[in-house]
Amino acid sequence: MVVRKSGSGIGLAVWLLLASGSLALAQKPAQDALIKDGPPSWDTNHDGVFTCEEYKSFLDRIFTFADKNHDGRLDPTEFETVRKADPSLADADFGYFDENQDGKITRKEFVEKPSPFFLKFDKNGDCRVTADEIKAGMAPKGPQGPAERPRDRFH
Repeated sequence: MVVRKSGSGIGLAVWLLLASGSLALAQKPAQDALIKDGPPSWDTNHDGVFTCEEYKSFLDRIFTFADKNHDGRLDPTEFETVRKADPSLADADFGYFDENQDGKITRKEFVEKPSPFFLKFDKNGDCRVTADEIKAGMAPKGPQGPAERPRDRFH
């Protein structure tokens, strides 16, 4: 019986390692979804410039849609509606939005949470992401070699 428990423990440990490896591999496609499935759905004026106000308005509409019992808070069951509402939210994490960890997400917690899209692409912090910023954010980063030593007056 002791052997059986430790065998189950090893199996569980292997499964957890495999699962964590899968999560690491899944992060890159999730980043691509920011562009592929995300912004076009909330660029309300269709000008190709994505603003914080448009994003917050989008989240506000999603919150209203998901709050089935109209109590102003989302529970984990209602949060499943958020994940199904838009492809860019398919991998959304309840705990990320539940700021005070009370098991409910208020409208403010949901709408005011920073967007991964803006964190990645809005490098100048103006709450506007242009096509040029997206292009710059998607550009592959070349290998970083050793930094060149600054020259002094003798060299």
